[in-house]
Amino acid sequence: MKKSRGGDPLVAAHPLGERRPVTLHLNGTIRTGDCEPRDLLSDFIRHELGATGTHVGCEHGVCGACTVQVDGVAGRACLMLAVQADGRRIDTVEGLAQGNALSDLQEAFRRHHALQCGFCTAGILMSCADYLLRVPNPSEGDVREMLSGHICRCTGYTPIVQAVLDVASKRREQSHELEVDNA
Repeated sequence: MKKSRGGDPLVAAHPLGERRPVTLHLNGTIRTGDCEPRDLLSDFIRHELGATGTHVGCEHGVCGACTVQVDGVAGRACLMLAVQADGRRIDTVEGLAQGNALSDLQEAFRRHHALQCGFCTAGILMSCADYLLRVPNPSEGDVREMLSGHICRCTGYTPIVQAVLDVASKRREQSHELEVDNA
């Protein structure tokens, strides 16, 4: 097998222009589409699978607008090839809501006015959702550090930080109430 420029055997096995099927577990549903080996995950999920909540900003992994969760971990969809995601679980902002009800995080963003133009919001929500699972009791500084990987030109970050801290606090309260009820 020829080696590609990047040395990725998935890309080397399929020359440019040749399309191949890629299957993802997208937001809990198995979805298959065709792509070229060079297609970015961000473009594949938007254009081939129709999950347009994931936005594409800089295409260099700097702005964070394209952040999705890959196997439960937040990552930039513009830095991953679609073929690299074959068989993996991909969660996008469309998967945060439970049916027609917003998730607690989405609801907090609404309540705290943490979205304005909305372009960066999907990526920020996906990073925050992952972060809150790993860090259930963050400080304001912790949240600001996590958000430093995102560029938002509208909100000034303060409402986003308030929303994340609000969700963390409410989740801790609910967890404490469950512990008391189960004792």
